Amino acid sequence: MKVTPRTLDEAQEDELRVLLERRAERLRELEQTEANREEAVHWVAEFPLGEERYALPLETLRAALPLRMVTPVPLSAPHVIGVLRFQGQVLAALSLASLLGGHGWRQDPAVLLVVERGDGELCAVDCEAIPRPLGLPVGAVEAARARDEGPILEVFSDQQLVHLIDPPRLFTRAGAGARHGR
Repeated sequence: MKVTPRTLDEAQEDELRVLLERRAERLRELEQTEANREEAVHWVAEFPLGEERYALPLETLRAALPLRMVTPVPLSAPHVIGVLRFQGQVLAALSLASLLGGHGWRQDPAVLLVVERGDGELCAVDCEAIPRPLGLPVGAVEAARARDEGPILEVFSDQQLVHLIDPPRLFTRAGAGARHGR
């Protein structure tokens, strides 16, 4: 049996070229759409606070430390747990539950999160567990920023509510409340 190669005439070659170009264009569009989906994520550090899920923007988180590193400060404000040393600085350790308006913990806090407040300064807040990274859709975060004016943004992710903490808004409010005797 002799094998003879099939040849295409010029019209068939043009049709095939057009078909392959359309397929390549669709694949390029699909890759761009998937790349945009991957890029459209706002990374946060998510942790439980009582029965709810809270998160801090990952870019504001500097460290997670054991709570036992805190030195209590007698006669301090109710939201101040104490102070600690972190990389040569003395930081205030604050009760996140108290800053957020009295939400209760499910278990005693064991971790301190060192957070950039938004004004270039650091402080530490307590939480129950070391946070885990979570990607929130950028569109959902931006919609929550437009809708919510307070320090907590309610973001829906995978049919679950995540309370995204906006550190500049939270610490500006907490500082104003402390200065006004609240």
